[in-house]
Amino acid sequence: MKIGFVGLGKMGGNMALRLTIGSPDKTVTGGHQVVGFAKDPNPDLAGVAGVEVVSDLGQMIDKLPSPKVVWVMVPAGKATEGVITDLAEKMKPGDIVIDGGNSYYKDSIRRANGLSKRGIGFLDVGTSGGVWGRQEGYCMMVGGEESVVATCKPILDTLAPKDGWGRMGGPGAGHFVKMVHNGIEYGMMQAYAEGFEVLSKSEYKLDLENIADVWNHGSVVRSWLLELGQRALAKEGDLKSVAPYVADSGEGRWTLQAAMDLDVPVPVLAASLFARFASRDPYNFTARFNAALRNQFGGHAIKKVESEARALGHDGSVQR
Repeated sequence: MKIGFVGLGKMGGNMALRLTIGSPDKTVTGGHQVVGFAKDPNPDLAGVAGVEVVSDLGQMIDKLPSPKVVWVMVPAGKATEGVITDLAEKMKPGDIVIDGGNSYYKDSIRRANGLSKRGIGFLDVGTSGGVWGRQEGYCMMVGGEESVVATCKPILDTLAPKDGWGRMGGPGAGHFVKMVHNGIEYGMMQAYAEGFEVLSKSEYKLDLENIADVWNHGSVVRSWLLELGQRALAKEGDLKSVAPYVADSGEGRWTLQAAMDLDVPVPVLAASLFARFASRDPYNFTARFNAALRNQFGGHAIKKVESEARALGHDGSVQR
């Protein structure tokens, strides 16, 4: 197939490479053609057979056969909204838009309904695989009408490993499943992080990389995440060079909100999300307030940190 691709960064660029020239080990041969548009395309795409990078959306669409299929791989929110709005104005009935980003599933339902009124098909494809996807393949959770999925099947078959994609249901279902997938990921990551902190502070002077390696051979907690943890420990050692700041891209919050809407208790997910929030607070007013209260009711000593007080502004922001 010949497909348009909007967003050719680390992930989108690697997807374009898998579609055209295949995986690095050549177990997947690619064979598709990509016409891409991006403000800052992946430099690995330069000179690649089957990849053409153009300067605007209209030029990209003009180069595609009908029905035109365009995969959008840009950050969720305003960027995705803007691209899909532009595409809707330029595409014709029978064409298809695919959102492969981490969009909120209710936004995907709204976009599907809006495009449907114009006769344009829409798929929301929750995509997991990160920077390793070109080699390993992308796990894809697809939402949308069956006929639209069928048209795009050759693309999905190439991007995914064997049995690595499936239609989850109608519009929004793909991003809903991916949202929960990422919520689970939050909890798993937090459990690993907490466990390895206990190990790091033990009296045994443990080799954490070796432990991760051992656990990845037969243990019930073995996983790809743990393999990545082992690689991080091999690269960063005691992790002192890594800032203790953990971002989130929204899916954990959305999963927590969906759980509350459905009256489903998710204490692990909630705790892991709040732990990420705590990692971003250099001032940590909550802990300071607790320490002050213990001093008031029990006379417990307050630990002063003079160097930190000088480093922090009145609002708690770090002075650099």
